[in-house]
Amino acid sequence: MDETMDAASCIFCAIIAGRAPAHRVYEDERIVIFMDLFPAHEGHALIVPKRHGENLFGVEDEDLEAIMRASVSLGKALRAVFAPDGIAVMQLNGAAAGQTVFHYHMHMIPRMAGEPFGVHGKNRADDARLADQAARLATAYA
Repeated sequence: MDETMDAASCIFCAIIAGRAPAHRVYEDERIVIFMDLFPAHEGHALIVPKRHGENLFGVEDEDLEAIMRASVSLGKALRAVFAPDGIAVMQLNGAAAGQTVFHYHMHMIPRMAGEPFGVHGKNRADDARLADQAARLATAYA
């Protein structure tokens, strides 16, 4: 798998620029939070820096700090909306680690005890369901 992706061909850059649809939860000058189209579990969201960087080693420190701050607020919103037993916070670097979109992003996945674990779902989620989840998380996001 090719592990390079420039901003012109990056789906996350297209989402950030408004050229591709996404169910957004939150946005500021540095980051965008939106629902994963192929969720591992209900409520699976991604935190993405607006500046393109392929992985952890290509992202600006300020963007990483903004992502970490947002992860706390998103985690609180996930707990309030989905009442999970836990929240998986994951970030993958390189195809060998499971990265499939080569624009740095953090997965936040609500988890229930006893459920099978995974990072990427196999089926595309229903848009109405994702829109509802995004709206509920946006309301709870602080």
